[in-house]
Amino acid sequence: QVQLVESGGGLVQAGGSLRLSCAASGFTFSSYVMGWFRQAPGKEREFAAAISESGGNIDAADSVKGRFTISRDNAKNTVYLQMNSLKPEDTAVYYCGATKRGAHYRPLNYDYWGQGTQVTVSS
Repeated sequence: QVQLVESGGGLVQAGGSLRLSCAASGFTFSSYVMGWFRQAPGKEREFAAAISESGGNIDAADSVKGRFTISRDNAKNTVYLQMNSLKPEDTAVYYCGATKRGAHYRPLNYDYWGQGTQVTVSS
């Protein structure tokens, strides 16, 4: 079955860094745009970053641009999110998703989701 398993979350101080990983299985990973979304308590799931099928194109939300970098390794069926200069407002559950649809910034376009990993940034 399809699985997306996030890892790498945890507690970090403001200004610190974390690297999230999402290991995919059960589908043709290289045929999917991969995205990272985040959801804070009481908030809607919001787009953080996405990467094209071959990794040649990336996009990031304005809120994380310049701080977060998405990458993928199709040989490992894994997508990463390098998060630097973390801020308390980055605190959220981070989810990876896979989509074959356009508008990669839209959560409803995603076919598959992981269960998420908690990122907590202390002030």
